[in-house]
Amino acid sequence: MKLSKLLAALFVGVLSLSVHAEEPIIIKFSHVVASETPKGKAAEYFAKKAAELTHGKVRVEVHANSTLYKDKEEMEALQLGAVQMLAPSLAKFGPLGAKEFEVFDLPFIFRNYDDLHKVTAGPVGVQLFTKLEPKGIMGLAYWDNGFKSFSANTPIKLPADLKGKKLRIQSSKVLEEEIRALGALPQVMAFSEVYQALQTGVVDGTENPISNLYTQKMHEVQKYLTITDHGYLGYAVIVNKKFWTGLPDDIRKQLAEAMRQATDYANQIAKAENDQALDLVRKSGKTTVYEPSPEERLAFKKALVPVHKKMEERIGKDIIESVYKATDFNPNAL
Repeated sequence: MKLSKLLAALFVGVLSLSVHAEEPIIIKFSHVVASETPKGKAAEYFAKKAAELTHGKVRVEVHANSTLYKDKEEMEALQLGAVQMLAPSLAKFGPLGAKEFEVFDLPFIFRNYDDLHKVTAGPVGVQLFTKLEPKGIMGLAYWDNGFKSFSANTPIKLPADLKGKKLRIQSSKVLEEEIRALGALPQVMAFSEVYQALQTGVVDGTENPISNLYTQKMHEVQKYLTITDHGYLGYAVIVNKKFWTGLPDDIRKQLAEAMRQATDYANQIAKAENDQALDLVRKSGKTTVYEPSPEERLAFKKALVPVHKKMEERIGKDIIESVYKATDFNPNAL
């Protein structure tokens, strides 16, 4: 009788271990933008592919729109292991101590997506990710969002039109310098707070890719949008290093492949999503969209490209020149 009870107990124990072993690995993926943005869609795509390629052994739980953590909270949460994966904007790494990432914030450093991908998909992108590892973070991929444009409640045709305006920016010393170069006043603010700040006049305007402007309904509280394409906003998909290196090799390889596919998807839809958002902003009738003339665009470049030189000491002259070399950019040829 005792033997049968012991065998029964062992069977239950083995069964319990088996069930436990079959429980999926949970990855909490937190981000601060809407689900319908390029980043939001790419995060959901990654979750789908992760489930498929690991045959259900991994479940990615996507928490969008700052529902889990806000801008200023998410990086610490990742380092502590409260979440496993983030896709913060590249401007977030300067405050973390990886100032080299602020090269992406330099105005007009990328002429187009081709220039950009020579950096993110090349040796410079790999080099930058190594800066994160001592902080307990690993970089998995770069995801596009788009090129930023200025909005305000007064017309914007030349840099002088932004003089004295309070403009919301992300936390970035480069972006602060960019706004000051226009004679405007930089206001660092969490992304989730921007709509209300624009609505109440706490800030006068902002810079955003059009998909962010539209999905957060900022166009409803901004009368003018000028397509300057003056700067790039992209994301780095990052993961808690201890969590990632602790995964079984086969699972890690499958997740890396899921991320590769999600990255291809993210970068394919980014431009299309921004083009569509711009069309919807125009159709809303709430914001006047202005396309600068070549002369007006040149005026913005002349006002902003000198920021590159001013930021050499902070970002690192070698990193800036590596980007110039990769993209054949000449800051003196304006």
